[in-house]
Amino acid sequence: MKKIALLCTALFIVNVTFAQDQPQTDTAGADALAKQLQNPISSLISVPFQGNFDFGFGPENGNRSIINIQPVIPLSIGEDWNLITRIILPVVSQSDIYGNSGNQFGLGDVSLSGFFSPKEPTSGGLIWGVGPVLSIPTATDNLLGSQKFGVGPTAVALKQVGTITVGLLVNQVWSVAGNEDRADVNNTFIQPFLAKNFPGGYALSLNTEVSQNWEADATSGTVNIGGSKVIALGKQRAQISVGPRIPYGGGNNSDWGFRAQFTLLFPAGK
Repeated sequence: MKKIALLCTALFIVNVTFAQDQPQTDTAGADALAKQLQNPISSLISVPFQGNFDFGFGPENGNRSIINIQPVIPLSIGEDWNLITRIILPVVSQSDIYGNSGNQFGLGDVSLSGFFSPKEPTSGGLIWGVGPVLSIPTATDNLLGSQKFGVGPTAVALKQVGTITVGLLVNQVWSVAGNEDRADVNNTFIQPFLAKNFPGGYALSLNTEVSQNWEADATSGTVNIGGSKVIALGKQRAQISVGPRIPYGGGNNSDWGFRAQFTLLFPAGK
């Protein structure tokens, strides 16, 4: 686990170093992309590779890394509406998360969300989207997933005023099928977020990811702080970001963690 974390950190540093050597001629374009990235339902195709690394779980001092591969693809469904699809495919490596439970590596459960969103903000500048969310039991190990198929609603709303973005993402998933010997799923996810953009494609972000497991009556979450930069790798636009993860809640007993993310960007017309 520590080797994985060190490798991802090294790759991030290499990306930053390489990016600094690239010509950053389109400052306005980088700023526009950075602002679009603060909007989960913008008309921008992106493919984030988000690494979450958490350490010090429970009495065995367990560790876990989750690489979320989460492409976001907007589709036009008429003159006034978009359908923004978001897939989250987690690749998990963990050790002694549940006491002396050993090592597990593989896929977790896939989450698939679809947001129906107006192409233009409201008269008050509100950007919003609603739709379904599916949880698909794709985990390759019993300790990496729920073994339940889940469905529910999801919604997002945000407002962008100048260089500030503030918003809220929520979803609720109930299990409807799957292994009868496993616990039912009844989870609420809440993510308020705040971001400030700076010239040159830089941004600072703050969000809280809260998960409420109603079946187990357990709340878990992290406060995530990130610094990011839009970069150019040749002709390919991308974003890199890194920052700490601060755990809280009885359902999250890790001591500390961090997040590093690399996102491929595909603006319209590129």
